[in-house]
Amino acid sequence: MPIALPANELAEKISRTAVEVEGQYRPQGNMKNVVIAKVLSVVPHPDSDHLVITQLDAGEDEPIQVVTGAPNVAEGQTVILAKHGSVIGDGQKIRRGKLRGEKSNGMLSALQELGMDNSVAPKDFEEGIWVFNDTDAADLKPGADALEVLGFGDDILELGITPNRADMLSMNGTAYEVAAILNERPELPAFELNESSEATADLIQAEAPADLAPKYGVRVVKDVHVQDSPLWLQRRLWNMGIRPISNVVDVTNLMLLTYGQPLHAFDLDRLPAPKLQVRTAKAGEVIKTLDGVERKAAEGDIVIDSDGQALMFAGVMGGESTEVTADTQNVVLEAAIFEPKAIRHAARDQNLHSESSQRFERGVDVEATFKALDHAAAMIAELGGGTVTNGRVIAQDFDYEAPTVDITTEKINDVLGTDITTAEIAAIFERLCFTQMEQDGRFSVTIPSHRWDISIPADLIEEVARLYGYDNLPATLPTGETTPGKLTEKQRLIRDSRHSLEGLGLNQAISYVLTTPEKATQFAMDPEATPVEVDYPMSQDRRVTRGSLLTSLLDDIAYNVARKQEDVSLYEQGRVFASNGMSTMPDEIEHLAGVVTGDVRERDWDQAAQPADFFYLKGVVEQLLADYGFVDNVRFVANTDRPEMHPGQTADIYVGDQFVGFIGQVHPRVAKFYKVGQVFGFELNLTDILRMPRVKSKYEPISKFPSIKRDLAILVDRDIQSADLVDTIKQHGGTDLHDVTVFDVYTGDNVAADKKSVAYSLTFVNREHTLQDDAINAAIERMTKALQDQFAAEIR
Repeated sequence: MPIALPANELAEKISRTAVEVEGQYRPQGNMKNVVIAKVLSVVPHPDSDHLVITQLDAGEDEPIQVVTGAPNVAEGQTVILAKHGSVIGDGQKIRRGKLRGEKSNGMLSALQELGMDNSVAPKDFEEGIWVFNDTDAADLKPGADALEVLGFGDDILELGITPNRADMLSMNGTAYEVAAILNERPELPAFELNESSEATADLIQAEAPADLAPKYGVRVVKDVHVQDSPLWLQRRLWNMGIRPISNVVDVTNLMLLTYGQPLHAFDLDRLPAPKLQVRTAKAGEVIKTLDGVERKAAEGDIVIDSDGQALMFAGVMGGESTEVTADTQNVVLEAAIFEPKAIRHAARDQNLHSESSQRFERGVDVEATFKALDHAAAMIAELGGGTVTNGRVIAQDFDYEAPTVDITTEKINDVLGTDITTAEIAAIFERLCFTQMEQDGRFSVTIPSHRWDISIPADLIEEVARLYGYDNLPATLPTGETTPGKLTEKQRLIRDSRHSLEGLGLNQAISYVLTTPEKATQFAMDPEATPVEVDYPMSQDRRVTRGSLLTSLLDDIAYNVARKQEDVSLYEQGRVFASNGMSTMPDEIEHLAGVVTGDVRERDWDQAAQPADFFYLKGVVEQLLADYGFVDNVRFVANTDRPEMHPGQTADIYVGDQFVGFIGQVHPRVAKFYKVGQVFGFELNLTDILRMPRVKSKYEPISKFPSIKRDLAILVDRDIQSADLVDTIKQHGGTDLHDVTVFDVYTGDNVAADKKSVAYSLTFVNREHTLQDDAINAAIERMTKALQDQFAAEIR
């Protein structure tokens, strides 16, 4: 089906109707003045042992002289000439000049020099220039545009195929789609199969269980001459990103692209026995695949066996032991449909995500399997001069029953909010090549095998919508009852946490959930928790789930510090994971963590910089926890047992008697491991916090009566925690005690070595009346007595 529409307009229609067009280009790019030339003569360069002087017929009145170092140039060849003034790959301009004193008026080119990737070019760059074979050269005229001959002037569209549209992984499937978009009929490739009288069953046998291969069949092509494919076939393959190998292999790849049906070719004479068997792999079986790598099969992988020897990973990649080579004469062609889950398992296990495995995983047209097999056999016989033996050997097959889906015009219009007529809907189904029966607006639609993604009425409604045109659908408001949305308690807590921390100067980070086994156990609140290992990690650094958010934040700190950003304050809210040993699914726990490093206040003309420290971060956490409004008191208890935290600057955080997290300085040894300086961090268990009783915030008017402040200085043992002293003061301070703040801690002269002096500022407020000194003095006497009794404190 020739398409007269410009490529950019076709791309726009495909993107609006079917799938996204990710790229549109011509391989030619900005190249120009590259022509076909015939080598008239080749003589050695008089002043070089590796250069030669060639005379070329490029369709001009006089031959063109070119000096080249190509090792494969010879008289009589048809080659590619980049003439003087030409532009080739990467914008390189070719000018006439002299090489070792001899004039050179251009350059003989390899395909790689025209911008073709070496992984796609049929010949390696080191082998020399591109030479057309004699058959193709007979149809080429010197001076013709080489870029057009090579297909570099073709318009290429790269489609982003979504998983539900695996039918468009084939040219036939794409032809159906484009024909429907343009309201045309697709023209699919036709072929003629001529068979010999020799029976295929006399040469090869096949066996396959239905659960592994619902369809499996083979054909034999005898007396094949394996050689390079003709230019038209190579051109088609390299423009679709596949490297041409030989006429046999290229035909199987062409069938894969045309029908979406993977095929495989065996050398019949290299099979251990004249029989192919589909089976599951045995533990420890080793297969050397076509890429030269020896791979150990896993139990459950599907392999193709001959005489007890595993030859290849079925549907993934062939084996080297039976591959088609230049010496191959007799070819066995295999076509099958393999169990998708087993193919996916093998592809992931072997890290071999091939063109074949991609199609088997997503699905193939079950009605095209043996058609592609016959087409490939006919084409190999044609291009290789062989003969196709009589009949297929079928190991497994089934009769395809096309599904039928019922839908009504009323239902379609009701869902889409349209007034599409029954005739218009019938026309859309006709464009899609769907067989239909319609009566009074009721459709019974039979789905063809190439559209296995359609099975329910909603699928048909989608087909109607996209071909009718999304732009033609009216804009309508939803009908029915609506309910106001609101946040859950968990969502509200998480959002409030973010607002609080951002208001306190921290920036949100979003980090990878997967990490290394070494980092997965660091900073874990539960030392007994076991990290969860991923079956198919994307890299060695992303093998297990994290057990703490601090490891992710330290990675973020390291990333910033390595780029000279040394003042960093970050927080992250996310989940940590742990195996519970009782279920296949891990426990997912909501956490909140933060880190600060460097200066938290920049140096200015009137103030010094303020570096981050324990007490700065403690103030942040105290304010965050105060915003939660817990019923129970928040306590910070010193802890020296966390291996990743500094033993002298670490505290566990409790709400009442419930442990909810920790805060402190990251141990210098751990900081060195992450290649960062001094870092302070905290981590909270939001899942536990969410279960705790909290009071709703409510407005309290400011007292009309003045507050009274008193200072209290005491001398206590050095190992006594200030938090314990503050708790005692609050317990005995009475209802008028509003705030207790530490404003001085002194050790040194006039204080014993095992003592410290701690001074507190006490604020008293009463909302009903002005406080009297007698009431304040009584409260202070109660505090001092309690401090003396509990801590042997001396009042200073």
